[in-house]
Amino acid sequence: MADRKAEAYWEGSLHDGMGAVKLGSGFFEGAFSAGSRFQDEVGTNPEELIAAAHAGCFSMAFSGLLGAEGFTPERIETTASVAIEKEGEGFAITKIHLTMQAWIPDIDESKFNEIANKAKEGCPVSKALASVPISLEATLQ
Repeated sequence: MADRKAEAYWEGSLHDGMGAVKLGSGFFEGAFSAGSRFQDEVGTNPEELIAAAHAGCFSMAFSGLLGAEGFTPERIETTASVAIEKEGEGFAITKIHLTMQAWIPDIDESKFNEIANKAKEGCPVSKALASVPISLEATLQ
């Protein structure tokens, strides 16, 4: 397996500085600042990138588990919401919420929920973020 990489730089103070992140694949590069991280200014932030990674990882893990059970999804749509809050002297990621809806022929609600919860617990990003409470809202379409 390959190691995946990304780069970041930061210039200036926390409140007035700016930085950028760049994926090793070159498919994304984006600026970030305290304003894009802690307010609603334009730019990306580490939590948004974690959310994207988690949504993608969960969707792939769910698809893999469905396949192992003989189901082929038509579509899986996942949104991850990552909360960052002030904690003591610093900040912490305090919770992650996955919202998923899927179109899967011939699966019943019970099996769907069982597999979705396995994917939530077992995807590599969920495992890496296991110190953070992760919740899942799964809807079968």
